[in-house]
Amino acid sequence: MTISKKTIKAYALKNAIEHNGNAVVGSVISGLFQEGLEKKQVKKTIPEINKVLKEVNKLGVDEQKKEFEGLKKLIGHRPERDGLPDLPGAKKGKVIMRMSPSPSGALTLGHILTILPNFLYVQKYGGKFFIRIEDTNPENIYKPAYKMIEQEAKWLCKNKVKIIIQSERMNLYYKYAEKLINKSAAYVCTCSVEEFKKYISNKKNCPCRGLDKKEQLKRWKKMLDKSKEGYKSGQAVVRFKSDMKDNNPAMRDFPLARINETSHPLQKNKYKVWPLMNLAVTVDDIEQGMTHIIRGKDHMDNAKRQKLMYKALGKEKQYPWIAFIGRLHFTDLEMSASKMRKGIESKKYKGWDDLRLPTVASLKKQDYKPETFYQFVEQRGISEVDKIISKKDFFEALENFSKNKKHL
Repeated sequence: MTISKKTIKAYALKNAIEHNGNAVVGSVISGLFQEGLEKKQVKKTIPEINKVLKEVNKLGVDEQKKEFEGLKKLIGHRPERDGLPDLPGAKKGKVIMRMSPSPSGALTLGHILTILPNFLYVQKYGGKFFIRIEDTNPENIYKPAYKMIEQEAKWLCKNKVKIIIQSERMNLYYKYAEKLINKSAAYVCTCSVEEFKKYISNKKNCPCRGLDKKEQLKRWKKMLDKSKEGYKSGQAVVRFKSDMKDNNPAMRDFPLARINETSHPLQKNKYKVWPLMNLAVTVDDIEQGMTHIIRGKDHMDNAKRQKLMYKALGKEKQYPWIAFIGRLHFTDLEMSASKMRKGIESKKYKGWDDLRLPTVASLKKQDYKPETFYQFVEQRGISEVDKIISKKDFFEALENFSKNKKHL
C-alpha cells in the first residue's frame, strides 16, 4: 500500500502541534502504521517523511494548526498519551526497578534506551531505582568502567539511583546456591561439557542429577575448597534442576555457578566460584524486592529461567511484572563497547568521550541533557519491535527535543 504525501503531512502536522511545533519521524511512522504502512515499506518511505517533516517544522504553530484543519480528516484517531503508558500493578511510592550493565566499557546509547524506561517509571510512581554492575565474570571486566558507569548513571538519572556491585555480594549468592541444593532444586554436575551436551540433545538426565543431597552438598563444598583437594576450573558446575525434556534446549538444567580462578579486578583471588547471571540476578531481584522490570527482548529465556528459580525458592508470588523492549539497530553507528575500547586502545579514538562515539560521556560533552533522552524514550514507548535507524535520522529526532544542534 502506498501512503500519500497528504497523509504523511497530516500526521506530521498533528505530531508537531502536540510537541511545540516539532514533529518527530518515529511518531509519524507510528501513525502511518494505522494507515496500512508495512514494516518492509518503512525504509523506502523515510526519505519522503523527512522531506515533509522539514516543510512542517519550518512553519509556526499557528500555521501548522491552520494547515492541519484541512487535512485532519485523512488520519485515524486514537487516544493520545502523555509520557509512558501506565505501569500495571504499580503502587505509589513502592515501585522498585533496575538495570544491570556489565563493566566492559562505558555506558552507551544502548544502555540509555534500557535504563531510562525503568528510571522514568520509578520517578512517575515513586520508589527505588538500582543500577547493578554485573561483574561476576572476572575475564570480562574493564576496571575504569566501574567509575564511569557510576558517574554516567548518576548524571543520566539526576543522582536518583543506587549503585550495586555484584562482586561485593558473593556470600549472598553462595547462600542461595546452597539453599537451592538443599531444596533439591539444584545439583553439582561434574560431567564434561561434551558429555552434558549429549544429555541435552538426547533429553536425558545426567548421572549427577540423581545423587542425594548429602553428596551434592559435599560436592558444593569441594567447589569452594581452595586447597589441592578442591575442584578446579571446568571440573564442576552448579545446575538448576529444570526439565531435561523441555522443548527449548536452553531451558534444560541451565548452569548457575562455575569455577573461575582468574584474578578479579576488585576481589583479586578471594573467590574461586562465581555465580552466573541467572543466579545473581534472581538473588538480587528477590533481595531488593523488584516489582517491575523492563529489559531487552534478548532476555526472554532468562526471564523464564528466573521465574523457575523464584518458584523453587517459594517466592513465586513475588515475581515481578516483566516487559521486553526491542532494540534500535543503527545502520551506520558502532554500538559494541568492546570494539570502542579497542579503538581507544589503538588511538583511533581520543577516549570514551570522543565525539564520534555513541557513549554517554560523548553525548554529555556535546551538551545533550538527560531530559532530551527522557522525551525520546517516552515517545518511543514500550514495544518489542526492533527498529532500524540511521545515525542521521536518530539525531534529527533527538534534536526535536533539544536546542543543541551537534551530531556525532
